[in-house]
Amino acid sequence: MSRYISFTTVRSALLFCAALSSLLLGCGRGGDEAGATGEKAAGAVDAPEDTRAAVVVRLGYQKIGTPFLLKERAEALTKALEARNARAEWVEFQAGPPLLEAMRAGAVDVGHVGETPPVFAQAGGVPFVYAATDAPAPRAEAIVVKKDSPIRTVAALRGKRVALNRGSNVHYLLVRALESAGLTLDDIQVVFLAPGDARTAFEGGNVDAWVIWDPFLAAAELAGARILQDGEGLVDNRLFYVVRRAFAEEQPEILRIVFDEYRALSAWEDGHREEASQLLAKSSGIAYEAFLRSEHRRAFQILPITPEIVQRQQAIAETFHTLAIIPRDIRVEEALLPGNAGGGVR
Repeated sequence: MSRYISFTTVRSALLFCAALSSLLLGCGRGGDEAGATGEKAAGAVDAPEDTRAAVVVRLGYQKIGTPFLLKERAEALTKALEARNARAEWVEFQAGPPLLEAMRAGAVDVGHVGETPPVFAQAGGVPFVYAATDAPAPRAEAIVVKKDSPIRTVAALRGKRVALNRGSNVHYLLVRALESAGLTLDDIQVVFLAPGDARTAFEGGNVDAWVIWDPFLAAAELAGARILQDGEGLVDNRLFYVVRRAFAEEQPEILRIVFDEYRALSAWEDGHREEASQLLAKSSGIAYEAFLRSEHRRAFQILPITPEIVQRQQAIAETFHTLAIIPRDIRVEEALLPGNAGGGVR
């Protein structure tokens, strides 16, 4: 299969994506209105026993991210969904890859993940579509070493043990950073570990470097780690809103309601970084100071999927296929909903 994207094909798919984005992103309230600013609703997670909603939207979240804040401040979302005879259920995950696997099983309808997990998911046949994206945050992920480490350059990682979470955004950062230093993954010893285990290995001296994202990155910095290389000039480090394909096709109005609240929340978080950091720190056990540092490395804006973004995701996919990290060549455009005669949401 060709690794080059047909512009005509992308344009056709993106016409529908633009319509979907307009529906999802353009109809929300301002950030100063209820939703992002409301108090947590008593029924935000579990609807009353006598509620018989026709539609349930299952929202995947991590305790360190924006969807968790929506869960905690879901009064307006709950009311808007109830008006449509629908309700939200919340499903917690530790990282993006298992969230997308749950989407394969039909256990999650909407998720918020990094730029690399969707590539792995598409290669594995997960039926999802890209719905929207956050602004890039290249400084919010990095390769770190201990403060007193003799490693001063990425080139000095040759032969060293480097920990990271397989299939996450930092997997691609490591590939690009090594490439910029004239190295490949074969030149280092890659150790695949989840963030908690990786931090233990890093602090215990069992690995020489750790590739990690915020707020774990900020927490490591505060504990004395030194940034060897962040994503600036190498990767976008975007977060994507992904939707189970069947749900996107069948429930556009419910999706609009959900994205109204994500949009309002993004505007609220932009002006309330300290309060957001307090909420996230309380939920996760990660220090407030770490969250505050990470909040200031982000830009709060929900954006539509554009041809340029598709091309950048395609570059990630082609890189991983060339390195035999994913099993097959994929076309990112196929993870967009196609256009239809009406030009709108089915």
